[in-house]
Amino acid sequence: MNTRWVFPLLFVLTLLLLAAGCNQTAAPPATPAPTAVETIATATPAPVVTTTVASSTPGPVQTLPDAWSIEVQVAGNGEAINPEITVTCVGGKGLNVVPQLDVKVTRPDGVVKTDSITKPLYKGKSVSLPITSQMGNVNRVEVWAIDPQGDKVKIFDDYVPFRTYN
Repeated sequence: MNTRWVFPLLFVLTLLLLAAGCNQTAAPPATPAPTAVETIATATPAPVVTTTVASSTPGPVQTLPDAWSIEVQVAGNGEAINPEITVTCVGGKGLNVVPQLDVKVTRPDGVVKTDSITKPLYKGKSVSLPITSQMGNVNRVEVWAIDPQGDKVKIFDDYVPFRTYN
């Protein structure tokens, strides 16, 4: 009798027995019996309506490190038919490292407009936002620079009239 195939056959059978024991599924846990919960009806509180009013008072500004500095110019176009405020990047050492400038205009009537100046930043790149020429002609403009670490730094915050008189 040839015994050459007996040992490989025993090895395969042993592997099959071990594998059969590993494939058994565990019994699912027993479902607990439901319990009754007594609820007591109470009056539903009225919802509180809160409104967030944008501050119209300019706050402090921060300075970027000298290597990341960016300069902006903010001016109204003075047109009564289509009043706009234009924020223009006028240069700085941070033109290549600052990825974005975020602009927010709060109009006297409470409307807030936002936009961004994104990479590539260069001298003269600008964004214009609509404003109102009514109600005192003063619009608050805030400009944030996103530094290379991803932090927002407020570099400009002031009132800007839609028209200036010389």
